[in-house]
Amino acid sequence: MGYVVTVKAPGKVILYGEHAVVYGEPALAMAVNKYVYVTAKVRDDSKIGINAMDLKLAGLSVTILENGDIVARTDYGAVISALSYVKRALEIAMEYVGKRVGVDLLIRSEMPVGAGLGTSAAVAVATILAYVKALGYDIDKRELARLAWQVEKDVQGAASPTDTTMATFGGLIYIKPEGNSVIMEPVKPGTEIPLVIGYTPRVSTTKELVAMVRRKLESMRDVIEPIIKTIGVITRRGREALEKGDLELMGTLMNINHGLLDSLGVSTRQLNEMVYAARSAGALGSKLTGAGGGGCMIALSDKVDVERAIELIGGSVLSARLDSEGARVIDDKSLPTLK
Repeated sequence: MGYVVTVKAPGKVILYGEHAVVYGEPALAMAVNKYVYVTAKVRDDSKIGINAMDLKLAGLSVTILENGDIVARTDYGAVISALSYVKRALEIAMEYVGKRVGVDLLIRSEMPVGAGLGTSAAVAVATILAYVKALGYDIDKRELARLAWQVEKDVQGAASPTDTTMATFGGLIYIKPEGNSVIMEPVKPGTEIPLVIGYTPRVSTTKELVAMVRRKLESMRDVIEPIIKTIGVITRRGREALEKGDLELMGTLMNINHGLLDSLGVSTRQLNEMVYAARSAGALGSKLTGAGGGGCMIALSDKVDVERAIELIGGSVLSARLDSEGARVIDDKSLPTLK
């Protein structure tokens, strides 16, 4: 049939509030203009072909057969864990449209996998949207976010809706846990937010780091609980500074937030070196973003000197700005919408 659709979905950073959000404090997330791209081309059979050259799995070619079996050919053997999100996203997308139609997928990413930038969520969102659109159907963004969140829950066992919400809607979102639910409020920035993202390979998983912080809280509640509460205060002040366009205050709050996260033990020497190199080169503020244990840091700056400083100590650099649109079709060569 040959319908072809390309979509993109943004990654995200956490400006303030990681880890504390686990304990009911707010967090502030920002979608950034670094994307996962998924191109879907409808086949004339029921097979699924996947080419994912940019997902840190060089040379990986995968076919998913109609019975769900995966056939993988790669330089590293059957390394398919990063594609679990793609497989589940396709299954959920097929359930949504009510039919199984084969597609060839080309997946490209401007972000490293497992760095805390929400890449897996962007993959899930983009895969569902590309499949649905390639078959000629429409999907509401709320439904897209819900289905992509289901992908993350199915693959991970448990997942926050934050990453899939950011990848779907874009923008800035203030996250407030309330009981068993999460309230997400859009935030309007008072000015442009220039960011430099520095990346170093992770040495600990999110699950390990969250468990470590929990152990510290349980054994030293009188010490750790005030740190978590203060991170919550910083997040609320950070939102106010963001809405007023006060970049200097935002930077100061980032610096304090990082110091508190480091005191919890979730930073690393490499992350700290990037954080302090960015400040020395003129960044208004800098901090780790995400769970820590390696991964990414952010610096509030648009200075080339900051990028170079991070690179000089071995970090990989991405410059980023706000993405306010979220997931969208960027190239649609499909036939008119199916009824």
